[in-house]
Amino acid sequence: MSESNIVLGANQYGKAEVRLVRITRDTPRHEIEDLNVTSQLRGDFEAAHTEGDNAHVVATDTQKNTVYALAKDGVGTPEEFLLRLGQHFVDDFEWVSGGRWAAEKYSWDRIPVHGEGHDHAFVRGGTETRTAVVTLDNGTAMVIAGLQDLAVLKSTGSEFTGFPRDRYTTLKETTDRILATSVSARWRYNSPGLDYDQLFASVRATMLTAFATTHSLALQQSLFEMGKAVLEAHQEIDEIKFSMPNIHNFLVDLSPFGLENPGEVFFASDRPYGLIEATVQRDNVTDAGRAWEGIAGFC
Repeated sequence: MSESNIVLGANQYGKAEVRLVRITRDTPRHEIEDLNVTSQLRGDFEAAHTEGDNAHVVATDTQKNTVYALAKDGVGTPEEFLLRLGQHFVDDFEWVSGGRWAAEKYSWDRIPVHGEGHDHAFVRGGTETRTAVVTLDNGTAMVIAGLQDLAVLKSTGSEFTGFPRDRYTTLKETTDRILATSVSARWRYNSPGLDYDQLFASVRATMLTAFATTHSLALQQSLFEMGKAVLEAHQEIDEIKFSMPNIHNFLVDLSPFGLENPGEVFFASDRPYGLIEATVQRDNVTDAGRAWEGIAGFC
């Protein structure tokens, strides 16, 4: 077997899936931009691989921080933002010859309230799935309708204060926060032969309106108000169950970069998360029989 040299081939590295939420709040009508950004650098990184010399290694944490810092000046289109991001690394680090920058942009639509899009309450476009379960037991039909993965967000109009504290509590009280969740809901009809398409559309719209218009003191309160609104609007429904994770958006500290961040640039964290679950029902709720058996994830 002939001798050969072992050399480093093509390579790149960086920070993947940096979750960025940018809220523009210079007017009462807020705008939201939601991206998942990946930054990967190419250039003279041979010594890092072959010798463990990190002199040219721009830390992946630095790449993450740069995403947030550049977002302070606005995001715009994903293409424009990625061009700015890539040019920053190529211009600022002479050994970086290029790279690969990618983004996924998630769309948010304004929640319609009284025919108009709400100023600061949004629903993720095209995320939810409609569900249905029918139970037949001793000649009786039970119909449970629902939806899951209905992503909603309020950029203001939410607070969380007054909770107990002990030596392990680090969470700060806030009177102005982003409130975001992914709604899974199931509701039970008390009679058959209904216009299920019309009712589904109405229940969904009612939940969204309640979420948008409730000044939330806690996600639990928003949940109850959503369920209450559905039951008040529809006598055909006896109970509604919710499972709603509290999707946290944490303010990014831009002060190390000499930048202020007055509630504009956030880190969207998908785990761990608070999980809020509850049933909202009439006090004279009819017997559900075995209708809820086998439906997991709801209390």
